Amino acid sequence: MIFAVEVPAEANPLTTGNLHRVLKAATSADQQQLRTSAQQLQNWERQPGYYSSLQSAFVDFSLPTEVRYLAILQLRNGIDKYWRKSAANAISASEKALIRSQCLANGFNEPDHRLALQYAVVVSKIIRTDYPHDWPEMIQSIITTLRVASTKPESSLQLSRALLILLYAVKGLTTGRLVRTRAILQDVSRISLGPLATTYINRVNVWRTFLESGGDDEGGALDSIEQSLLALRTLRRLIIAGYDHPNRHGEVLEFWSVIGGQIGHMLNLVLQESSAVNIGGKRLIEKHIMQMAKFHLNMVQTHPAGFSLLPDSTSLAHAYWRAITLLGETFGSQTVTASSKIGHDGDIDDEETPVLEKMSLKGLLILRACVKMAFNPAQTLKYQQPEDKEERKRSTELIKHTLLADGFVREMMETLVTRFFVFRTRDLRDWEEEPEEWERREEGEGDVWEFSIRSCSEKLFLDLVIHHKQLLVQPLLDVFNQVATVHNGDILLKDSIYAAIGLAAPVLEQKLDFGTFLSSTLVHEVQTQQSGCNILRRRIAITLGQWLPVKEGLDRPLVYQIFQHLLNTDDQFNDQVVRVTAGRQLKNVIDPFEFLAEPFMPYAPTILTRLMKLIEEVELWETKMALLNTISIIIEKMDQHISPFADQIVELLHPLWAQAGDVYLIKQTILGILSGLVASMKAESRRYHPMIIPLIESSVDPSSEIYASLVEEAMDLWSAILVQSPSPLSQDVVAMARYLFPMYESATEILRKAFEITELYVHLIPQHFLNEAHFLLRPFPSLLATTKREAASLITDLVELLIRYAYLLDGPQGVANLTAHLISSEILSSLLSGLRTAYNAHQTTGPNRPSTSVDGLVETDYISVLARLALASPALFLSALTAALPSESIETIMSWLLTEWLSHLDNVSNPEKRKLFCLALTALLETNQPWILGRLQELMTLWTDLIVELVDDDHGGADCLVWRDMDNQKPDGPEAPANERRRTLSFADPVHKLDLKGYVRDKLQAVVEACGGREAFESMWLVNVDADVVGAFRVLGVV
Repeated sequence: MIFAVEVPAEANPLTTGNLHRVLKAATSADQQQLRTSAQQLQNWERQPGYYSSLQSAFVDFSLPTEVRYLAILQLRNGIDKYWRKSAANAISASEKALIRSQCLANGFNEPDHRLALQYAVVVSKIIRTDYPHDWPEMIQSIITTLRVASTKPESSLQLSRALLILLYAVKGLTTGRLVRTRAILQDVSRISLGPLATTYINRVNVWRTFLESGGDDEGGALDSIEQSLLALRTLRRLIIAGYDHPNRHGEVLEFWSVIGGQIGHMLNLVLQESSAVNIGGKRLIEKHIMQMAKFHLNMVQTHPAGFSLLPDSTSLAHAYWRAITLLGETFGSQTVTASSKIGHDGDIDDEETPVLEKMSLKGLLILRACVKMAFNPAQTLKYQQPEDKEERKRSTELIKHTLLADGFVREMMETLVTRFFVFRTRDLRDWEEEPEEWERREEGEGDVWEFSIRSCSEKLFLDLVIHHKQLLVQPLLDVFNQVATVHNGDILLKDSIYAAIGLAAPVLEQKLDFGTFLSSTLVHEVQTQQSGCNILRRRIAITLGQWLPVKEGLDRPLVYQIFQHLLNTDDQFNDQVVRVTAGRQLKNVIDPFEFLAEPFMPYAPTILTRLMKLIEEVELWETKMALLNTISIIIEKMDQHISPFADQIVELLHPLWAQAGDVYLIKQTILGILSGLVASMKAESRRYHPMIIPLIESSVDPSSEIYASLVEEAMDLWSAILVQSPSPLSQDVVAMARYLFPMYESATEILRKAFEITELYVHLIPQHFLNEAHFLLRPFPSLLATTKREAASLITDLVELLIRYAYLLDGPQGVANLTAHLISSEILSSLLSGLRTAYNAHQTTGPNRPSTSVDGLVETDYISVLARLALASPALFLSALTAALPSESIETIMSWLLTEWLSHLDNVSNPEKRKLFCLALTALLETNQPWILGRLQELMTLWTDLIVELVDDDHGGADCLVWRDMDNQKPDGPEAPANERRRTLSFADPVHKLDLKGYVRDKLQAVVEACGGREAFESMWLVNVDADVVGAFRVLGVV
């Protein structure tokens, strides 16, 4: 037996032989060789000469193709990682120069198309970085090769490879968005367009001559077709991305005219069954046609004004319309049943879409872009020269009056509705064979309409009706009135007309008596029992979903009956497509503002039961989610009326959660539905807590696999439970609070939600959180230091809430206990440090002024916490300051703190905050200390301004923030328990209990008595206050 000994990867020096051996090993099927060789190649990445050696290996034709392929892939990856000068371990300038010097010659002579393609990508990546600064001759070298190779039949390979490299070079440049890259691309366009267009025309002439006159060189003709296609792909990109105003350049005008004349001829070639073109050649010509159609579409979308001002642009649009009408002759099905024969009624093999259909789709997109250009042009922030504005104006007028003439617009509307709104046999067959998948495709959202003839036709139809109301509404209504009768049995025509009426609902809302149509026609048609009536039933559901949101005053109970009927599985014509469509569209019927729960109640049990059975029946998770969204809307709109049906819904959701597995979108929807149920049922929802709480716990546990996907929705549900829970709170809900603590360390969106939930808990079980304050407050100082204003506000609001409950439950002693935790957790010192930095910043000016993050609303939040402490107990407040800042005397602290506090009051606009700050400052008068009495002038100014601001003239000059009757604060309708708890706490707030004028009077009187009487007070302190300030204060009658 022979034992293979693996040499460590670091022991192999970089030589040609070693490189070839390792590359060969890397293509082996042996896993050990693959691992070792991969490690060796990775070790060589940073060695000088490695990438130039890879290039040499690529051009060594003695090596196997798969080895050369691996070499070029390694070179490609290395360029991505190490080519830029700023990259770590960047390739040296000398090695890059060596690689560039061999790039084009190697690429021009590569016979294997797969390798040539990868090499073109490599060259394009180098060009993107190095052209023109480090490789100025590159484009010119390719152009020279094009010119030389075009004249020599034996140089066909070099011509193909030069075109391929140029294509990928231009592709790479067009992806750039920097001004420098765009300027380079414009320079490349100027150099390349003429020679490339000449090459394209020459190659097309070669293969057209072969097709028209015949010859022996079929292979050469096929090469010419491939080469002209490469040239056309490059030209499309050069003109679209390389010119700001393509209509102003002669070379572009010339090329535009050339392909405008070619597209029709090429289309005839591929459509003629007697054509001499073989299958491979025909497909290449079809690709030419699609490249031209893409070019026209790119032009009208990127340069709309330029498109309309290019030669024969309106004639081009009409030519596309002629192709569309040609397709329309065989597009729709002639029967309401699917044929099993592929090709019946113009249908084709599902595996390939015919070129006429693909071209017609581009034509519809072009026409839609023209309508947009005329009536809804794109706005730009780019400066426009007068010439640009004039061109836009001329192009708009040209499209409006030349292309979109009345006769043409009417013709488009009629053709779209009668030809392209009709189902094809393929659609009917898919409906029967894959109903759920077909329905999902038809309900596709986003930009999928750009890839469907019928969907794009619907978009164009709607654009035309919106912008040509006066012209199209009456003809549309005339056709509708002829077709929309119970006795008309042409189901496919009815379906297309009803589709038009539904799409145009916002336009026809005042023109069509839809209520009469509903009661006299739709209600009967939805009960029709005949072949194909399922098509009409589906359309009726969609039409009602389109009209109910825009038309008020319709007979909603009749609509509910219709949907109840459409969801009935006992009717054989209510197939799965009909029922799923009805389930989807019911959301649009229920969602409008005018929905009332009472009229829906008689139909709710049956509709909800059938919806939930349908959810169990369907298999696609997307369909399940759409139907769940309908149930979610019903829950939201019915509010408390949903209670009788809640058990049914919950019974469905629990097994659905288990079935969903890792389909997290479904689980998110389920959590959303449960949130809606809890909000609607309020306290009644407590009976579902045993089922809901485990779902929340599994979703908010950081160690859970589903945490990242479901935590936000689970927290919304958690919050809903707390909002609707009356006291006392169950132990299961209390126990969930433990999951909050890890969330305080998160800097994501869940941090805000975590604080909202904490606030709800504090209102429910304040004593529990006051007892656990040392754990609760621990992570907050680091958050204050590292996070933004929003997090600071969340923290200070929560601390302020705890202080209020501490005082409410245990008076000053409760505040003292909480203050001890604020000191030990260093929250108080963090707040004071932040305010000190704000004070230092505000006391200095100039370029060297220190910066502070504590300003504006953040400073207001910081001071609010101090104000609550001072208002609860001034003595406790002073001792807390001393404990938090032991290195400073209380006089020093109060000196800078009061200066900052009083100066910041001018920036506080909230009346409640201003009153809170004023009450707290006034409370400090109890200390009789010079540092507060010495600021009487500032305090009197504050008292005067705020008392005047809060005077309520309707109540005899009383404080307008004082709530005298708690019942006046109750809402008219039902109130969530959380809102009631907040209102109760607010009613006990000194801001809403204390009359500011009386409070100031009491505190001043106490100071006067402590000073030994009025004369002593005036001589000691009031004498320092400006007489005007004292006079304005005395006018208020406070003292």
